[in-house]
Amino acid sequence: MKDVELKLVSELMKNSRRSDRDLAKAMGVSQPTVSRLLRKLEKDGIIKEYTMIPNFRKLGFDLLALTFVKIQGSKKTEKAIENVKENLPEAIMFETGLGLGYDGVIVSFHEDYSSYVGFRKRIREHCPLDISGTEGFLISLDAESQYCPPLTFATLAQSLLILRKKSKDRP
Repeated sequence: MKDVELKLVSELMKNSRRSDRDLAKAMGVSQPTVSRLLRKLEKDGIIKEYTMIPNFRKLGFDLLALTFVKIQGSKKTEKAIENVKENLPEAIMFETGLGLGYDGVIVSFHEDYSSYVGFRKRIREHCPLDISGTEGFLISLDAESQYCPPLTFATLAQSLLILRKKSKDRP
């Protein structure tokens, strides 16, 4: 990916509602260049969608949870994983993988700790996968308890540019 394309992706991650003209000004290129690059990035599937991130705390959620799960046997089928969403509506993401002795991670939002406890209980009792163990990591969405900038697309966009620069600077 060219630097100008990465810069455009970064600018869009900060605010995807900006006009081509505003993006061009921020990047130091012409508006037709931005329009052409947008069409190319969309066609190539680099830009999948334009979206926003709400303030989840203001929507009534106090916790973001990462729940690590151990899956027994060979029940890691796509159909079973798809059924996780039906049985656990709080789960915004479920991915299988490897690490920390677990086979998967579920990312979810919760109103409070008791709703998370209920979620963990439903994982064990009603999940269509054979779950033999879980471990959770809870993140408070209270802004006063955060030490770093909150995860937003704007902070992610800045990190993307820094990572790109560091990778180019390495021998």
